[in-house]
Amino acid sequence: MPAAHSLLHLAAPKSVAPTSTLSPAGAAHLRLLPSRRPQRLVTSCSSAHPDLAAFPNPNGLLVAEPAAAAPIDIDVATEAELRENGSRSTRRTKLVCTVGPATCGPSELEALAVGGMNVARLNMCHGDREWHQKVISSVRRLNEEKGYAVAVMMDTEGSEIHMGDLGGAPAAKAEDGEIWTFSVRSFEAPLPELTVHVNYEGFAEDVRVGDDLLVDGGMARFEVVEKLGPDVKCRCTDPGLLLPRANLTFWRDGSVVRAKNAMLPTITSKDWLDIDFGIAVGVDFIAVSFVKSAEVINHLKSYIAARSRGSDIAVIAKIESIDSLTNLEEIIRASDGAMVARGDLGAQIPLEQVPSIQQKIVKLCRQLNKPVIVASQLLESMIEYPIPTRAEVADVSEAVHQRADALMLSGESAMGRYPDKALIVLSSVSLRIERWWREEKHHEPLELEDVSSSFSDKISEEICISAAKMANKLEVDAVFVYTKGGHMASLLSRCRPDCPIFAFTNSTSVRRRLNLQWGLIPFRLTFSDDMESNLNRTFSLLKARGMIKSGDLVIALSDMLQSIQVMNVP
Repeated sequence: MPAAHSLLHLAAPKSVAPTSTLSPAGAAHLRLLPSRRPQRLVTSCSSAHPDLAAFPNPNGLLVAEPAAAAPIDIDVATEAELRENGSRSTRRTKLVCTVGPATCGPSELEALAVGGMNVARLNMCHGDREWHQKVISSVRRLNEEKGYAVAVMMDTEGSEIHMGDLGGAPAAKAEDGEIWTFSVRSFEAPLPELTVHVNYEGFAEDVRVGDDLLVDGGMARFEVVEKLGPDVKCRCTDPGLLLPRANLTFWRDGSVVRAKNAMLPTITSKDWLDIDFGIAVGVDFIAVSFVKSAEVINHLKSYIAARSRGSDIAVIAKIESIDSLTNLEEIIRASDGAMVARGDLGAQIPLEQVPSIQQKIVKLCRQLNKPVIVASQLLESMIEYPIPTRAEVADVSEAVHQRADALMLSGESAMGRYPDKALIVLSSVSLRIERWWREEKHHEPLELEDVSSSFSDKISEEICISAAKMANKLEVDAVFVYTKGGHMASLLSRCRPDCPIFAFTNSTSVRRRLNLQWGLIPFRLTFSDDMESNLNRTFSLLKARGMIKSGDLVIALSDMLQSIQVMNVP
């Protein structure tokens, strides 16, 4: 793109430049004056300096410092992609993989990291804490020794009704017409034939003859035919595979029975022990199952803060029940992100409502600046088969089209026969839909509501909105954001610019946490409040490693100085 010159002004209330306007609400507006693009364009605004004006760099170019001036860390898989294909070709949608028996070994974990796994999820429904500790240690070792930046998410079991461990068996097949016993009694392994243990003591009292019992959101279905004390006899009406710890719901007269489930605690005593474990080992995210209200999220965040001072653990609310939908906005506002757990959600609402509910949650999370994960059964057939169905590919495409932050594999990567191939499908479909979106110039029509709570935050928000619009109009190669806590990087991600966002932070934990948000490529870099020095150092280091080249056009932001700059890489 040809070089050009222009001048940018930004003003705070005390001094409004002729080329700037400021709304009564304090929103700062940026305007490019028509002329040629500069080699360097600088604007800054700081709460310490309310009189804000733009000025061009007198030399036009930055002087690069030696690469040894400061180290810089980036995920090695992302670095290879940047060198090979350039910044604009990178995948924006993040990928979460559930780790299980099929992928818990060091070599299997590395294969997922090579394939683009951004977050490793541990489902506390399965395995003991010793097993989870080994997996977390393997992920951390992979990051430290091989140069990846995989974050770790711990997913609590929750207190909804579910099956037991099937006496140690990996699965059981229910055939049409078979009579199975669902019992609250405890059994020694192996279980009696065609018998399932249920974790909820009131199960036999709550169900009625004629009720439909759905296993794992409908992967198998039974009809209650007889109650015998603690045992419930059920006939299989829809055959399917029964997996350990599968969720159970029962329906009566076309509606899910929620009377007892709604009274169960969201976080059980086992969950609190798991949460203590997660805090101790330093997981990056804790996903809370079957959230019913914002109070639970607020309580957990206070607990984490008290148990681990300065902790960066983010709390993700799983939206998977009618109770979650009833209090949806307050739950998302209280959380650090959300997960659309469509499997369990689809067991409690009519199936035809799931797509619209998904779209509603994704849009609401975007409006409230919270990362959102679309999960459950994205590529369910790939648990057994090496290629997905075309309907599954269309489902994945729709989630990417909705601009969800992340997609998640569950059984496909935890116990499937083709975890690597499933991850490749997610990555390739995401890349293709994102590229189509850019080629068709589908710039974001979504009007984002204000999320700022102070005037300073409002300035940061307006800078990010303006930077995203400029990035699209100028077709820049990347947006650089220097952020200590990750907030400005999050605001930029919310705007969904066409180009990738290089997020530089000096915190290892913040870097891993940013791995969940759309379009962010997180770097760890030691930097100061001096933007000139930061840019010099960054350009030198990235050029030396082949991730950018001279002439690339970038926009640079900082949440330390609330600044925005446009320039060509020298």
